[in-house]
Amino acid sequence: MSEKKSICINKEATHLYFIEERFEAGLVLRGTEVKSLREGRANLKESYAKVNGDEIFLVNCHISPYSHGNQLNHDPLRSRKLLLHRREIRKLIGKVSEKGFTLVPISMYFSDGKAKLELGLGKGKKLHDKRESLKERAANREMERAFKNKQFD
Repeated sequence: MSEKKSICINKEATHLYFIEERFEAGLVLRGTEVKSLREGRANLKESYAKVNGDEIFLVNCHISPYSHGNQLNHDPLRSRKLLLHRREIRKLIGKVSEKGFTLVPISMYFSDGKAKLELGLGKGKKLHDKRESLKERAANREMERAFKNKQFD
């Protein structure tokens, strides 16, 4: 079993989208990007994945320049190619071409020393859906608090 070391999580993804399916994708990175990720300096907040031909790219993901890098440092917002199996790419291309589906990065982590991205196939939530999920989360929090404070005989 591989151990997963979390780098960053996109908390906004589950708030804005219903995640239908999840995929694990590898990332094509440069050396200073990997070193920066090991320091935990990445942000998925406004990033998304897009299809370009028969490849999928991660766009607008901010990986800060490596602190000890020199002129060989990377561009923080460059597009990065995602590594997926051919059948997964075909499936995602078919789903994204449907109305309402988009590719949302959920989290980035290290698995067996390699940087991985959890990519979700999301369908956008309407405003009432977002309110409903906030109410549900608050209710679950209240229940947990009540169970925690209740004394059992």
